[in-house]
Amino acid sequence: MKNILFSFALLVLLTGCKAYKNIVYVQNAGTAVSYSDTTKSKIPDVTLKIGDLLIITVNDATTPEAAQPFNLPLIPGGESLNSYSSTTAAGGTGTIQNYLIDIDGNITFPVLGKIHAAGMSKMALSAYIKSHIYPQYLKEEPIIYIRYANYKVSVLGEVNRPGLCEIKNERINIFEAIAMAGDLTIYGQRENVLLVRETVGGKRESIRIDLRDARLIDSPYYYLQQNDVLYVQPNAPKSRSGLISSVESMSLSVIGTVISITTLLVTLTKK
Repeated sequence: MKNILFSFALLVLLTGCKAYKNIVYVQNAGTAVSYSDTTKSKIPDVTLKIGDLLIITVNDATTPEAAQPFNLPLIPGGESLNSYSSTTAAGGTGTIQNYLIDIDGNITFPVLGKIHAAGMSKMALSAYIKSHIYPQYLKEEPIIYIRYANYKVSVLGEVNRPGLCEIKNERINIFEAIAMAGDLTIYGQRENVLLVRETVGGKRESIRIDLRDARLIDSPYYYLQQNDVLYVQPNAPKSRSGLISSVESMSLSVIGTVISITTLLVTLTKK
């Protein structure tokens, strides 16, 4: 009887371990974040990266038509990759086209040709464009508007509403992202949240964050960046409950039946 109970307990333990290994993403990835008690991180100046979609418009307040050669043609009516609409100097309306930062880190800008935008901030890109069109082409200093068409972060795992979070104001901290995802479930590991971040050079870093640590607020990981991914791992009990297959359930049922029969036989033998 003791051997049967031991075998049953061992099976449950092994099933739980197997379930946890099967359900958790990117296991063993990332290193624990190293905090500094003396450095307070500033709001980051977003750096442009490969794959970013940008909305760039050049405006001349005095003679709007002079700025038209430096803007992509509007798409008449309809919809494009973003919903940002505008009006031409002639009064027509349409949807602004996006600039894609290609695999080489470049955008192709009207008149100026290729610009290596990856690694720049939006402010630096704006200054670069301005310095190359004013006063060479425009008599009045232009107003250059740059923003993301696809600024987003992803939150998945043990949250109530996993998915993409589109950020309109291009600034979000880690707790705002979690709030947009409906907060962690009771099964989420708050001390072991994985942050995956892509660097300007295309490399990826993975960091393990403890949401309970107050030093997080002053760290470089408090504010998220474009295309950051947050993954909240499930704890062991949730993993076990979620991945016990029908075969494993049947095995447990059979073992339970055997234990019941054995107990009955032992009882009858004693009589």
